[in-house]
Amino acid sequence: MWYKEYTLEEVNKIFAINMTGFLDIKAVSITPDTLVAEMPVTEKVKQPFGILHGGASVVLAESVGSVASHMLVDSEVWAAVGLEINANHIRPVTKGVVRGTCKPLHIGKTTHVWDIQIHDERNKLVCVSRLTMAIIKKPKLA
Repeated sequence: MWYKEYTLEEVNKIFAINMTGFLDIKAVSITPDTLVAEMPVTEKVKQPFGILHGGASVVLAESVGSVASHMLVDSEVWAAVGLEINANHIRPVTKGVVRGTCKPLHIGKTTHVWDIQIHDERNKLVCVSRLTMAIIKKPKLA
């Protein structure tokens, strides 16, 4: 499914920068139809009540889906940008690591739709998210 064969090292170079780097999000698995990334539940990603912030779950979901879309296109020509995301937060997490598994629901020429499920270390469902990505001509940066 991927545009080319990516290694975890290559994908983690993408995750190492910007917000994903700040939140320590890292890819842990690439299969023919999934991308899996993990995020440690630290003070950086908790709300004042000591539980995983819903926004951090959305960052994980959007990040893994965005990178998955990036992996499907010729990144010299095309860019994948977020169009819409929703999330349902199922249960709280106070510690450990959460894992986001991203699977395609639709891979079109101009849009990709992803199902992202986030689980805790006990494999309990924490959050479900659907992400729609727009595939656009890569903008020329000045």
